[in-house]
Amino acid sequence: MITPRLRHRYGLAVRVLLIALAVFQIVLPGMNPRPLGAAPPPDRKEKEKPYAVIFGTVWGPDDHPVYGVTVKIRRATDKPKKVRWELYSDHHGEFAQRVPAGEADYILWADLKGVKTVDGKPLHLPKEVTVHVYNDEREDTGLHLTE
Repeated sequence: MITPRLRHRYGLAVRVLLIALAVFQIVLPGMNPRPLGAAPPPDRKEKEKPYAVIFGTVWGPDDHPVYGVTVKIRRATDKPKKVRWELYSDHHGEFAQRVPAGEADYILWADLKGVKTVDGKPLHLPKEVTVHVYNDEREDTGLHLTE
């Protein structure tokens, strides 16, 4: 038995189109976005400002991660109740926030209004957590909640 050679319906049309595009780029230099021998465009990462990352985990009284807790962050030089960044812990109890690079202290706390344990006991954060950032690095921390 002889099997017929299968061809794509548009095979010839696609080949003709690709050849036409190649000819236009060679013949018409204005169509080519970057002429031959030109320097490649600069990387976009060079323009990005440096940053540090504050990464943390919210832990419950039973030493399990807690989901959905509002975490607030401010600079140590700001007013005591000013909130610069507000974020939530994910399903692993984790949160992350980019902050400007450079030496600075940041204060973290959890807004626990309406957050209770399964038994109905309210949760508390014994004290605010201070994180010191030296430059453009990642700083890990944890917020440990109590009943």
